Amino acid sequence: MNKHAPLGIDLAGVQAGRLAPADYAREFADCETPLTAHQAVTEADRCHYCYDAPCSQACPADIDVPGFIHRVAQNNTRGAAELILTANVLGGICSRVCPTENLCQQACVRNAQDGKPLNIALLQRFATDQFFADGGKPLFVRAPATGKRVAVVGAGPAGLTVAHQLAVAGHDVDMFDASPKAGGLNEYGLARYKVGENFASKEVAWLLSVGGIHFHPQTRLGQDVQLNTLREEYDAVFLGLGLAAVNDASLGSAEPAGVMDAVDFIARLRQSTDLRQLPVGRNVVVIGGGMTAIDAAVQAKKLGARDVTLVYRRGADAMKASPKEQAFAKDNGVTLRYWSAPLAYQQQNNQVTGVTFSVMAQSDTGLVDTGERYTLAADWVLKAIGQAYDPAPAGTAITLKQGRILINEQGQTSLPGVWAGGDCCFGGLDLTVDAVRQGKIAAGSIAQALSVATSHADFAGEHAHG
Repeated sequence: MNKHAPLGIDLAGVQAGRLAPADYAREFADCETPLTAHQAVTEADRCHYCYDAPCSQACPADIDVPGFIHRVAQNNTRGAAELILTANVLGGICSRVCPTENLCQQACVRNAQDGKPLNIALLQRFATDQFFADGGKPLFVRAPATGKRVAVVGAGPAGLTVAHQLAVAGHDVDMFDASPKAGGLNEYGLARYKVGENFASKEVAWLLSVGGIHFHPQTRLGQDVQLNTLREEYDAVFLGLGLAAVNDASLGSAEPAGVMDAVDFIARLRQSTDLRQLPVGRNVVVIGGGMTAIDAAVQAKKLGARDVTLVYRRGADAMKASPKEQAFAKDNGVTLRYWSAPLAYQQQNNQVTGVTFSVMAQSDTGLVDTGERYTLAADWVLKAIGQAYDPAPAGTAITLKQGRILINEQGQTSLPGVWAGGDCCFGGLDLTVDAVRQGKIAAGSIAQALSVATSHADFAGEHAHG
């Protein structure tokens, strides 16, 4: 048996160390070349510094885009970073993973004028990278302690945003997360070639350095801590639970060895200290059409898989992965096949050997099976067909909508004293930057509620003494 094969896989095609040692560093190097100082100033000079700028309006985190670009043009990178991080405390990682081509850059007036918007993402990265390279000197001063305590469950982008804002306001925050490290998908769920050099952990460490945030790793809601207990012991509770459940693709039978969730593959790769030890199949099939599917497929190819095919049940236009990401996958040797739904796994001795697909078509009544079939050989299958909110840890008392937590405009759930934000909530964009937006809204609402509670307590005390 191949000693490197995960999950008991015993296939000659699944093996580690497919590349020469030096090739791993090249394959998983940063997929974007950062701007030099000269390039950053030159790019910044293209900005029109629009009044009521459409790029800022398109940013879920409300970053003052013309403002920080103007500071870059003036060689004031710390000032630029301050504008960015004040609006979005995770502005460094967002500059790497935010789909700016669909947000601020799409709204850039340069896009309409000459078809070449400012590269806002790289300018934002330049400013934040320069800030962190200079040691990430403090930008925020924590207010005097208020005596109020807040529990934040989930250390992903929404939870980190809430924790930071409330800590800066002087509240004490206990942050709980099931994983060993804080960061959520930024730490465990992004392609290694997008966020390298341990940047996610460095950004989190800087965020926590403001003080007042106590991180409790490997602490699970529903097991190690209970929501009702948190509600009793804290002045407010925020849930940033993410999407912990994975959608089912068993295809009506037990899955053979060699079939695994793409999120697990990505997390394992992200946390690996030696990529040479990671196995990969010779023929890999990825099922799905979102960013997770793209990240899994490209990284399987970069690990040395011979053939990687990403298969999606609808057309290219319906994929959650942007045209830019689809093109990136193709440029890296991934074959994309559309209009195909998985029908059955082929196997031998409980080892996957292929996947049979149904050819689909769009009709007036929706997606239909044409009856045509084909089979792709596979010794590895990565499922990336979406994740779902798991309601079990928080219990059934919280109102859901379409399987996710229902919140109001202030991020409040149906339970008094409990707020929520991020991917676990209905109506979001499932983006890091949108989780930050929701975290900011919830933090503001929590701070206001704590302030009102303090005012009422002070009034009651004064009235009693009077």
